[in-house]
Amino acid sequence: MQRSSVKPGAVLVIVCTGVVLVTLDLFIVNLAFPSIERSFGGTSLSSLSWVLNAYAIVFAALLIPAGRYADRTSRKSGFLLGVAIFTVASAFCAAANGVEFLVAARILQAVGAALLMPSSLGLLLAAYPPERRAGAVRIWAATSGVAAALGPVLGGLLVAVDWRWIFLVNLPVGIAALIAGRRFLPAVPRIPEPRPDLFGAFVLMIGSAALTLGLVKAPDWGWSGGRTLVSLGAGLALLAYFVLRSARHSSPIIELDLFRVRAFAVSSLAMFLFSAAFAGNLLSVLVWAQTAWGWSPLRTGVAFLPGPLMVPLFAIGAGKVAHRVGPGALATLGCLSFSAGTLLYASRIGLEPNYLTAMLPGALLVGTGVGLTLPTLTATAAGSLPPQRFATGSAVITMARQVGFTVGVAVLIAVLAKPLTPADRLVAFHHGWEVVAGIGLLGAAAAVLLVRRPAPVAVPAAAR
Repeated sequence: MQRSSVKPGAVLVIVCTGVVLVTLDLFIVNLAFPSIERSFGGTSLSSLSWVLNAYAIVFAALLIPAGRYADRTSRKSGFLLGVAIFTVASAFCAAANGVEFLVAARILQAVGAALLMPSSLGLLLAAYPPERRAGAVRIWAATSGVAAALGPVLGGLLVAVDWRWIFLVNLPVGIAALIAGRRFLPAVPRIPEPRPDLFGAFVLMIGSAALTLGLVKAPDWGWSGGRTLVSLGAGLALLAYFVLRSARHSSPIIELDLFRVRAFAVSSLAMFLFSAAFAGNLLSVLVWAQTAWGWSPLRTGVAFLPGPLMVPLFAIGAGKVAHRVGPGALATLGCLSFSAGTLLYASRIGLEPNYLTAMLPGALLVGTGVGLTLPTLTATAAGSLPPQRFATGSAVITMARQVGFTVGVAVLIAVLAKPLTPADRLVAFHHGWEVVAGIGLLGAAAAVLLVRRPAPVAVPAAAR
C-alpha cells in the first residue's frame, strides 16, 4: 500500500460511519421493545428477548475469526462485505412480519457487524503513520462511545414514528459507506502466511457463544440454575482448551504473544471492566427514568444528552496531553470520574424527579469518564499491535468491550431483581449503581498498571 496515495481523513470518516451503524444498533433496539411487542401481538417477552440475545451471541462469537480473516485476506473487502451484509439485514429487520423473521435478520446483522468492526480499526491503523495513529484511534473510539450514548436520543425519535425506522435509517448510511469505501479505502496487501487453525476458530466461536449465552440468559434462568451453569461452564472449558491449543499450534487464530505485550493485555482487561460498568450505568438510567419517573423514551434520551456531549470534548482534548501524562493516568482519571458520577446517582436520585440536582451532574461526570477512558484504552491497545495483526488485535479489543457490555447488563439485572414497591425499586437501583461504580473502580485499578514508571536516574561514576 502506497501511503502517499491514501487519504487518511477519508478513511477515518468511512470507518467511523461503519462504527456508528453497529454501535447505534447495539443500544437503540432496547427502546423499541414495547413497540415491537405491540406490533407482534401475542409474542412472549422471552421470545422477543432473542432479538437482543441472538445479536449479542453471534457478534461476540465471530469477532476474532472475522478479524483474522481480514488480516489474512483483505481488510477493505472485509469492511465492505460487513457493511453490505449489515445494510441488507437491516432492510430484512424493517420488513419482518414476525419475531422469528426478526431474530434471523438480527443474526445476519451480527455477522455483518463482526466483519466490519475489526476491519474498520485495522484499516484506520494501516492508513495513518505511527505518530498519528493514537489521535485517529481516539476519534474512532470516541465515535463509538458517542454513538452508544446517543442511541437513546435517536431511538426515542425514531420509535415515536415507527419502530421499523430504527432499521430503515441504516440503509442510506450503509449505502453511502459502501460507495465511499470502494473509492477511498486503501487496499492493504494481504499477509502471506499459513492457513490459520480452523478447528481452533470453531472452538473459539462455540466457546464464546456458550459463554455469552450464559451471561445474557442468567437473569432469566437464575445464576445458580442448571442451564446457566452448563452454559457458562462449557464456555469457559472450551475457551481454556482454545488457549491450550493456541499455545501449541503453529498458526493459531490468536497468537498468545499478543498478551505478553503489557500495554495490550492491561488495556484489554481495563476495557472489559470499564465496558461492563458503562453498559450497566447506561441501562440503569434509561430504565429508571422511564419506569420510576414515568418519562417517555424521547424525554429520557434528550435529558441524557449532556453526558454524551462530554465524550468527544474530553476524548479529543485529552489526546493533546496523553503523551505528557501517559495513558494510565488518563484512563484512571476517567474511571474515577465515571464511578463518581454513578455514585452521585446512588446518593441523590429519589422517587421524585430531581434531574438538575442528581441526574445531570452524574451524567456530566459519567460522560467525562467515558471520554477519557474508552479512547485512551483503545488507542493504547491498538498502538501496541504489530501491523500484520491490526484487524485480529482490534477484534480482541472489540470482543473485550462486547463481553464487558454483556456482563454489565447481566450483573445489573441480577442486582435489580424484581422490586415489588417503589421504595424497593429505589433501594434496588441504589445498590445497582453502587455495584456499577465498584466495577468502574476495578477498571481504575487495572488502568493504574499502565501508569509510567519513572526512569531510573543514572548516577555519575565520580559520585559513587
